[in-house]
Amino acid sequence: MPTALTTGLGKFIAGLRYKDIPQEALSFIHTGFTDCVGVMIAGAREEAPQILRSTLPAPADGEATVLLGEGRAAASDAAWINGTAAHALDFDDVGQRGHPSTVLVPAILAEAEALGASGEAMALAYAAGYETWADLVRREPGSHHMKGWHPTGIFGAIGAAAACAKLRGLDAQKAAHAIALGASQSAGLMSNFGTMTKPFHAGHSAQAGVISARLAQKGFTASLDALEHPQGFVGAVSPAAAKVDLESPIQAGIDWKLARDGVGVKKYPLCYCTHRALDGMLDLLQANRVDAAKVKQVIVCTSRRNMITLRNHFPQTGLEAKFSMEFAVASTLIAGRAGLPELTDSFVRRPDVQALMKRVVVQPGELPEDPTLPGYAIYDEVTIETDGGAQPLSKRIAQIRGGPGLPLNRDELWAKFEGCVQVGTARVCAKTLFDSLMSLERVPNVRNLPGFGAR
Repeated sequence: MPTALTTGLGKFIAGLRYKDIPQEALSFIHTGFTDCVGVMIAGAREEAPQILRSTLPAPADGEATVLLGEGRAAASDAAWINGTAAHALDFDDVGQRGHPSTVLVPAILAEAEALGASGEAMALAYAAGYETWADLVRREPGSHHMKGWHPTGIFGAIGAAAACAKLRGLDAQKAAHAIALGASQSAGLMSNFGTMTKPFHAGHSAQAGVISARLAQKGFTASLDALEHPQGFVGAVSPAAAKVDLESPIQAGIDWKLARDGVGVKKYPLCYCTHRALDGMLDLLQANRVDAAKVKQVIVCTSRRNMITLRNHFPQTGLEAKFSMEFAVASTLIAGRAGLPELTDSFVRRPDVQALMKRVVVQPGELPEDPTLPGYAIYDEVTIETDGGAQPLSKRIAQIRGGPGLPLNRDELWAKFEGCVQVGTARVCAKTLFDSLMSLERVPNVRNLPGFGAR
């Protein structure tokens, strides 16, 4: 018999208390907020959030801050714009098959600013949203990517609804209505990767979370079995509905996924599926001098899921290049890195970059799946062959730098945050904002954060 999933998660959300959050989970909450705000600042100047900002109403007396200095808007619209900015560079953190912070943090910040909520309340809301998201993810043995779903878009609206329901103090039934309403706003197609619509998925999910909790608080109803019903969310998005787990008890708040899985912080502003190969390439280049002009071929073995996700084999724009293993390899060989300066249309179209991409071969590795990283093989492998008969250079990579197994330290997190602020247009004291977010629970009011609350 199916678990009462919708109402059970509603009870979890309503009953969760700050003291329930494990210390290890709190450190990931700090990281999630800090990294998300940093990449949101860096992504603010991108076209996607700017077009959205110019399209949505922006009253001067709006409830929440837009892009840390570009006006104000209704909380739902601010969450939409800020969430889009946070995902625009694809530099945001990774977890639970998607990008949890790029949805949860903008929704929480916008709604918290409208409510004048504390940092402790925001941390609690993040925990509620993440654990709700994670409990749904664990029930599906298949890969949503393989069915064409963008997990950030389909789980994000539910997770953000849970977070905002907690922030607003909804009771169990209204919290269940909120996440059921969020479920009906789940959307996001992989076919739109490499365009402005991919970050739109994250922003729209954040907006849906704010709206869902507000409507539920006022009595707006949704089905109390919207998640587990045969025609409900879990079955509808499942690539293997016959194998989906609808019977096991809810683990949210009991077996803390946030404490165990956390979030992976990206070192490179490209799709996470490229990161193992990038780590391997950089290791090889650090140990060996390789002339890009003399590279005969580069072979990258990765999982089939990653190959499908990295759909752009010969990109022509910076956006397309984010989802191209060929570009990641070519950029690393030519520029010695694959960072924000390389993700421009002009660099992508350089003749030497275009020529080298044609010498990159991406093939599936017939290896078991990594149990700690669904969708990935137990390792990726990069092999560089050069002209002249030299022995090929090869590297196997089992972990991603910045992932939960090899987390960035505080200095590395600060270096990324500082770099993001330097790229962006926000006029804030980067160190003060960083330190405040890294000790979020000590912030008495979100409006005390640099860049927030100004009217």
